[in-house]
Amino acid sequence: MINQWIFNALTPEQEENQAQITEALGVSPILTKLLVQRGINTFEDAKKFFRPDLNDLHDPFLIKDMDKAVERLNKALSKKEKILIYGDYDVDGTTAVALVYMFLSRFTNAIEFYIPDRYTEGYGISYKAIDFANENGFSLIIALDCGIKAIDKVAYAKEAGIDFIICDHHTPDATLPAAVAVLDSKREDCTYPYKHLSGCGVGFKLMQAFAQNNGIDFALLKPSLDLVAVSIACDIVPIAGENRILAYYGLKQLSESPSVGLKGIIDVCKLSGKELSISDIVFKIGPRINASGRMQSGYEVVELLTSHDVAFAKEKSACINDYNDARRDIDKRTTDEAKTVLVNDEDLKNRRSIVIYNAEWSKGIVGIVASRLCEEYYKPTIVLTKANGFISGSARSVQGFDLYSAIDSCRDLLENFGGHMYAAGLTMKEENLDEFTRRFEEFVAQNILENQLVPQIEIDAEVKFSDLTPKFFRILKQFSPFGPGNMKPVFCTRRVFDYEGNSRPVGKDQEHLKLELVDSSCENVMSGIAFRMSDYNEHLKALNPLDICYTLEENTFNGNNSMQLMIRDIQLSK
Repeated sequence: MINQWIFNALTPEQEENQAQITEALGVSPILTKLLVQRGINTFEDAKKFFRPDLNDLHDPFLIKDMDKAVERLNKALSKKEKILIYGDYDVDGTTAVALVYMFLSRFTNAIEFYIPDRYTEGYGISYKAIDFANENGFSLIIALDCGIKAIDKVAYAKEAGIDFIICDHHTPDATLPAAVAVLDSKREDCTYPYKHLSGCGVGFKLMQAFAQNNGIDFALLKPSLDLVAVSIACDIVPIAGENRILAYYGLKQLSESPSVGLKGIIDVCKLSGKELSISDIVFKIGPRINASGRMQSGYEVVELLTSHDVAFAKEKSACINDYNDARRDIDKRTTDEAKTVLVNDEDLKNRRSIVIYNAEWSKGIVGIVASRLCEEYYKPTIVLTKANGFISGSARSVQGFDLYSAIDSCRDLLENFGGHMYAAGLTMKEENLDEFTRRFEEFVAQNILENQLVPQIEIDAEVKFSDLTPKFFRILKQFSPFGPGNMKPVFCTRRVFDYEGNSRPVGKDQEHLKLELVDSSCENVMSGIAFRMSDYNEHLKALNPLDICYTLEENTFNGNNSMQLMIRDIQLSK
């Protein structure tokens, strides 16, 4: 599929801001353009961007119901009530449970955690968990990364004398559960200044408020920022505003002094001694944490994340690494099966969405398969399987299309659903599948724009190789941590040529291109790698020019660091 290149231009007002920041900072206008594109419009904005400060975190009591949550928590602790920390089985949920459980364990022994089984209980708060709490004398449940729609279950718990504090970040309905406190900045009546915390981030804010209220030094809470950084990276929330501060210090904690459990995972990922990035979390640490909940039990990973025993952490991390290897095999096989179905589906070419179902697929990997299919076919995608007598699965969306609204339009056909614009989960009765598929496709077809069905690469700036100086790269690295809301800048350079025949195909099947390139602006030779783009080799060897778009990466070899182009796409020069 051919990518559409979209060049991000500045408005006249942004150009004025750029000129002022360029003068104030004395750096390349290309860099100040990147700042303005990210909403950094003044010198003070730039100072806060480049120097994140924990003192700039918002007052947690600005979150609606936070006062009620802390009051109920204080009461539970003073009366030695039993507290159950409950969370989802994915990265965000398990890190949130680990964070709150470990911090509160300093102040009470009457505390346990509970992670629902993906296959027997499903997503969110379960009746089985409430029964467990009732049978074992728990009177307060703190639900993390879930619960915003659990109206019936919270009512069921209340009948048993169990209170709920809900810490969620998903989109709520008009009616909220009757919990003691519902902490979710997406509530319409919540005026909290930042709306994009992860589920673990909301748990962190609850602990921050609890510490603040009880005169507990923030320094006791700071080590848990490694868990917050992992959740922010894996839940794909914006890394801007408050999340940028949390991610920045969380990455420092993760790199320099991670918890025993996270150190175990870092070791099996072969990342020890490295300054970790958001990409390291997304592609290495996160999948291993998720694999536990997909293949076995999310409970195991919380045991690991809360452990202080180095030997146990090493053993459990090796187990989780094995789960991840098994998960890879299953999701590849399932993805191949799904593609085979879609290739033979003549209607697919005319449809704007994909809804695919197989009762035999593993519930634990349908989200991964949905992501892969969405990326390849570039259509809103739902992958479904059968579990506990219902059809359930995961949905993923393309850039700019609100998947949550599309699913919400079919809510009368669903038993439950939840999520946000780009990712969601849903459950329905089997007899509703055909009608759901029809109505989902109808909504997508009526609301998706043509350009949303074509993969786009947003390019931040067109540059020449002469612009890419060591100083430029040194400042660019300070834009990290990168992620949604602050994506790694993508550059375009036109009419580049192979340097003295040094570019060549590489890889097991010679499918990649190792590049040595020059342009007309200077004598700098830029090294790069273009995965699965070896088809352009003959064009280069014929001394023909190419246009490239890329990100800048740091390549380390034999202790030496150098700048490398990570090619995103190639087009023939006009």
